[in-house]
Order: sequence, then structure tokens, then C-alpha cells
Amino acid sequence: MSYHEWPRRVAALGQFMVEDPERPALEPDDEHHLRTVLRARSGEEVVVTDGRGAWSLCEVSDRGLTRVTPVHVDPVTPETVLYLAPLKGDRSEWAVAKATELGVSRIVPLVSRHLVVKFRGETRDKIVARWRRIAREASGQCRRTYEIVVDQPVNVDDVPAQVAVADFSGSPDWSGVRAVAIGPEGGWSADEWAPDRHRVGLGPTVLRAETAGVVAASLLAFGAGEWGFTLNHERNE
Repeated sequence: MSYHEWPRRVAALGQFMVEDPERPALEPDDEHHLRTVLRARSGEEVVVTDGRGAWSLCEVSDRGLTRVTPVHVDPVTPETVLYLAPLKGDRSEWAVAKATELGVSRIVPLVSRHLVVKFRGETRDKIVARWRRIAREASGQCRRTYEIVVDQPVNVDDVPAQVAVADFSGSPDWSGVRAVAIGPEGGWSADEWAPDRHRVGLGPTVLRAETAGVVAASLLAFGAGEWGFTLNHERNE
């Protein structure tokens, strides 16, 4: 993150995805949102980003957007991945939005034995599409410039060996953890994970599944340096 421009980015009217921040042009839906929903006025500023780290500040005019800063590129942070089981209602959507705000790199829908929602066929496709839309909207709200990836769903059996599993009896030590799996409302089956799978805890209280997802995303972001080294390092430059 470019620390010296950060207050200006926060104060901007909004952030939008564009193909090229050097020559910003909004998609029709974003143009409608800017003009009709946000009621942008000439002279107001917005942030544009390509979702690959590059961004610039632009001024709104009747003719479109005019870039008013150089194009910056935010540094890449270590990849962090949240495997999240779909939840009832809009609870997993809330968790997706918060994980996006917290800086998680990827979210992977996780098919677990105790899912209490229908997650197959057309319903599954609609849920994944909605997660992607929510993640994109949250990316703009929190001014992240690397677009979060919402992957295709995977079964527990296909989760890579290096992914930790959140479990009430797990270790409090999150050192080196960059990917973690969060279960559904019904929890994990006793034999759902191999005995040697690394397990991590989320604190001394029983959390709702969506809260567990947010806590895990916070711990992943903190461990990857998103809240510590990166920002403090730039302040000292």
C-alpha cells in the first residue's frame, strides 16, 4: 500500500475496476453506479485499479475520468487462503465480504459432510457467482488493489496437505499458517480429516461459523504482515 496517498484514497468517492489505470474507462454498470447511485459531481475523485496492484486517482468530469496522479503499484503480500464451507442464509456472504476487507488472497468454497445448505448443480453455481460479486464490491469498498480470487468449490479430500484446519482443540500457534479451512454449522465429522492434519484453534470460546471465518482471516492477515511490517516499513521510509 502507498502510505502517503492512503488518506486521499480513503477520502475518494469510490473505487472501480478498469482495464488500464493509465487510461481509465469505466464499464457501463460502473458508470451508472458512479453517476446515478453515488451522484458523482465534477471535480470529485475516485480510485481506479486493474485488480493486479496498479491504481491511480482520477477526477470525475462530464466527459468521463481524468487521471490526476501517476499510476502506482502496490506491493504483493504473501498469499493467504480461506477454505470456507457455505452457510445458511447470507452468513457466508457476510464472511466473504469481511475476509475480502481483511486482505485474504483467495477464498475456496469447501464441500464438507455436514453442510446444511444445498450446494450442487445450478444452486452451487449461483452461490459461487454471488460470492464473487460480493468479493468484488468489498474490494472496492476497502480499496484493495489485488482482486481476491473466489475459486471453484473443492471437497475436503482434495484440500492440499499444507492447509490447516480450524478446530476447537487445535494449537494456538499460527506460525507459518497461510491457509486454513473453516467448517459448516454442524462442524467436522470425526474422521473427515486425516489424524496428522495440522489443526489450529480460534480462541477459548465457541464461535459461529461465519465468525470463525472472520477470525481466521484476521489471523492470516496478521501473520502475513498485512497489518504490521508492510505498513510500518513504509512509514519509516
